[in-house]
Amino acid sequence: MELDEQKVKIVKTLQDKSVLKQKVYDNTEAAFKRIKGLLEALTREIGRDILDTDKRIRLVYKENGKFDVSIKIAGDILVFSMHSNVFEFDRDHPVWKTPYIQKNKDNSYSGIISIYNFLADSFKYSRVEDLGYLIARIFINRENQYFVEGKRQMAMLFSNYGNEELGREALKRIIFTAMQYSLEFDLLVPPYDSVKIASVGQLEKKIQLSKMVTGKRLGFKFNSDDVLEE
Repeated sequence: MELDEQKVKIVKTLQDKSVLKQKVYDNTEAAFKRIKGLLEALTREIGRDILDTDKRIRLVYKENGKFDVSIKIAGDILVFSMHSNVFEFDRDHPVWKTPYIQKNKDNSYSGIISIYNFLADSFKYSRVEDLGYLIARIFINRENQYFVEGKRQMAMLFSNYGNEELGREALKRIIFTAMQYSLEFDLLVPPYDSVKIASVGQLEKKIQLSKMVTGKRLGFKFNSDDVLEE
């Protein structure tokens, strides 16, 4: 290939793919800013609704930087994290079977906003080995179309890729579903054999047993259909 041809190809790539990815990024960033606003407003709104409940049960909104924001809900923390890059799905992902992407491959480029569930005490007591769970990922493309990939409770609500832009009400539904899921997702006692031995050093440092890494559903794994098995 001649140098001039290479230059033409580079220019075309910049004009097409780079502009496309920038549009995806802009849509994802706009959605994340809207999530921040919704979380902050919901913290105040729900806080008023539970004002007469136990004072220890409260919601706390916190921004952790440009790409991360969290909301504490009683003993849980939901972390919303926007990735700064744009992605394309691997060839085995079921999204390629949708008519929307089959019609135009450019629709497959997406930004990602992930939602994680942690225990509030993991941060409060700096238990750095504690586990958090990815409960959902929001994919947003150049046309501001979206879908949510997650646990069964999330995925059942959003199967409209290519038919609905990501607006305020959709984001609110996603946030409420994530909040409800985390509140119903309980901490289980770990198997006895995994925590029966501790060293003197661990006790002196007032650290939980080294094999007792705290996390919801500890000692179990998820099946694809959200059924737990030992």
